[in-house]
Amino acid sequence: MNNQDAKSRQLRPSAVVVGGSSGIGYETCVRLVNRGWAVTNISRTRCNNAKVNNVCADVAAGTDAYDAITCSADRSGLNALVYSAGFSMAAPIEYAKESDYKYLFEVNFFGALRSMQYAIPHMKKRGGKIVLVGSLGGDVPIPYDSFYSSSKAALEMLAREANAELNPYGISVTAVLPGGTATNFTYKRKVYTDDDNKIYSKSVNKAVAALANMEQSGMKPSRVAEDIYKVLTSDKPPIILTCGVKNNMMRFASRIMPEKLTLQIDKRMFNQ
Repeated sequence: MNNQDAKSRQLRPSAVVVGGSSGIGYETCVRLVNRGWAVTNISRTRCNNAKVNNVCADVAAGTDAYDAITCSADRSGLNALVYSAGFSMAAPIEYAKESDYKYLFEVNFFGALRSMQYAIPHMKKRGGKIVLVGSLGGDVPIPYDSFYSSSKAALEMLAREANAELNPYGISVTAVLPGGTATNFTYKRKVYTDDDNKIYSKSVNKAVAALANMEQSGMKPSRVAEDIYKVLTSDKPPIILTCGVKNNMMRFASRIMPEKLTLQIDKRMFNQ
C-alpha cells in the first residue's frame, strides 16, 4: 500500500458492526459501505456484501470479538460500533431452561458490554459513537418473551449509564429501539414445545403467533438502519431513539399509563 492509499484509508470513517449478516445489522452494513465507510462485520455468518470485511465469531464465547475490534481499529481507526446481535426465546418463566436464558443474555447484553469495553480504548483517542440495537420490548412487555424484553431493558440502562461515563471523552452511546421489524429474526426465535410449556402451551402459541404477525407486518429493517446511520452522523445523537411515530407513541403511553392498564392492553395485543 502506498502513502496516498494509506492516507485515504485513514480519512475514511470506520465502523464495526456486530451481527451484520442479516436483518437490521446487514442493512446497516450496506448503508455504511455505500456511503464510503470502512466496515467490519462480526458474526457467526458472513455478511453477503463484497465491500464488508468479515470476521466469523460468536459474541457469546471467547475473545474473538476483541481480536476483530482491535484489528479493525489498528487498520482503519474506529469511529463507530453498532451492536445488532440478538437472540430470542419464547418460553414460560416457570419452565425456562437456565442454559437458554443465560445464552440469551450472553448474546443480547453481555456481548454488547464486552464489545463496548473492547472499543472504548480506541475511541477515546478521537471520540466515537456506539449504537446498541434495543427493542420497544424493553419498555412494553412481551408475554413469554420475558428474557428478551429484560435484556433489551438492560441495554437501555447501559446506554444511559455509559453516556455519563464516556461523554467527557467524546464518546456517545445511543440505544435504538425498533418495534416490530420484518426480518428472519421472527423465524429464528427459539420456541419451546407444547410438552415443555405444559399448562402454558396455548397461551404461548397465541403470543408467539401475535408477535410474529406484529413483526412481519412491521417496519422494514432498512428503515431502522437509516435511523442508525443518522445517529452515527449526528453531531448530538440522542441517548434513546425510538424508531417510528407509532412506536414513539406506544413507548410514551406505556410510561404514563397505570401499570394495570398497560398490562390489560398488553394481554389484548398478544391474545392472552
